[in-house]
Amino acid sequence: MVLFGFAAGIFGGLGMGGGTLLIPLLTIFLGLDQKLSQGINLITFLVMALIAIIIHYKNGYIATKGIVYIVLSGIIFSAIGALVAGILPSKVLRIAFGVFLCVLSVIELFKVLKK
Repeated sequence: MVLFGFAAGIFGGLGMGGGTLLIPLLTIFLGLDQKLSQGINLITFLVMALIAIIIHYKNGYIATKGIVYIVLSGIIFSAIGALVAGILPSKVLRIAFGVFLCVLSVIELFKVLKK
């Protein structure tokens, strides 16, 4: 678990999203339920994001112009997503997350090949 937290923290600190790595690690290797894994990820994300925000802000990498709109829409759609995730079965969430990761991988591959 410490190794999984370390890996997720590195990915999260780099801005790549620690949950992209943490959720599959928890579900595949530890056999945790998808909803539980997503909940654990959300708790760890809060801590990692706070630390990353402080560091990035100190380094001048955060633009605050227009941030209110991003934060408000993020809050609204996070609430909607959480409600939907609470209704859906874990199997559906697991498949949806897998599809998301596959699509993300293809997009990133094309970005690399384009360069």
